[in-house]
Amino acid sequence: MQGICIVDKKIGVNYPPFIIAEMSGNHNQSLETALKIVEAAAESGVHALKIQTYTADTMTLDINAGEFYIDHPQSLWHGKSLYNLYQQAYTPWEWHQPIFQRCRELGIIGFSTPFDATAVDFLESLNVPCYKIASFENTDLPLIRKVASTGKPMIISTGMATVAELDETVRTARENGCQDLILLKCTSTYPASPENSNLLTIPHLRDLFNVEVGLSDHTLGIGVAVASVALGARVIEKHFTLSRADGGVDAAFSMEPEEMRQLVIESERSWQAMGTIHYGATQAEKDSLAFRRSLYIFQDMKAGEIFTQNNLKVIRPGYGLAPKYYDVLLGKQIKQNVKKGTRVTWNLLD
Repeated sequence: MQGICIVDKKIGVNYPPFIIAEMSGNHNQSLETALKIVEAAAESGVHALKIQTYTADTMTLDINAGEFYIDHPQSLWHGKSLYNLYQQAYTPWEWHQPIFQRCRELGIIGFSTPFDATAVDFLESLNVPCYKIASFENTDLPLIRKVASTGKPMIISTGMATVAELDETVRTARENGCQDLILLKCTSTYPASPENSNLLTIPHLRDLFNVEVGLSDHTLGIGVAVASVALGARVIEKHFTLSRADGGVDAAFSMEPEEMRQLVIESERSWQAMGTIHYGATQAEKDSLAFRRSLYIFQDMKAGEIFTQNNLKVIRPGYGLAPKYYDVLLGKQIKQNVKKGTRVTWNLLD
């Protein structure tokens, strides 16, 4: 894999992690707030901001009972119908252009997750540079075909999908025109726990499907996301809000600006720390070799005297012979007068 280019940003093993701030419904139906979120995301150092493109009618039916009602007591959205939830969370389509324009002005990439064919057509009219497929839509093969046919890079969250389902998804994307594909490990609970994150799946995904990989992370904090970089994640997506105290459908598991800034910094440090397989002193460590232990004369000695435990010591710094020669030298004669603190070298031996 040579890496993927989205606008002017390269994604791949040779490049720092590509960080996406997901706005979702955290704008709370205010365009002013949405634009402030874009600005805060750019200030935090992210590379891209993502929104979602749907309406309540393209997502579900307006039924407030039974299977269309969220009655799980532990859900953040308990007590809402699916239709009402999506009415509250959706980003009005007329906002897309000003949001993407503000992204361009601030030097970050703006794109979206479409949830049906009409959303794809609309986003194509705005010339978005790439597409995201949400976990809950990763088995919607008609949608995958539609997005793949644009020929633009696709980022697909893998939450809940089996290997067989992902194989269908990847094949469908590739057979319908997608050349640049990124799979994101995702745990589709809100919030997710570190224990359920299963980050070891990330390198397996990469090797199984020969794709760039990353993490769509719903855990709290930055620890899980930073750890994912060491396992090969080159894209990290986190939900983003100005303040969790503002509320909103996803606020409880969204990052605030300072947290996002730390994620950008620490994920790049994690990537830098990967390095290569290396043993021995690095160039930066060369000077530190002086602080190893080595053999030194511990008392003034005269020519002909014998090395003993009293006059030969293993101490810092490291300019003398290596400590492994200590037993070799005991009982040997010194051939010249030396002062205490003289480093031991072979030319002192008789």
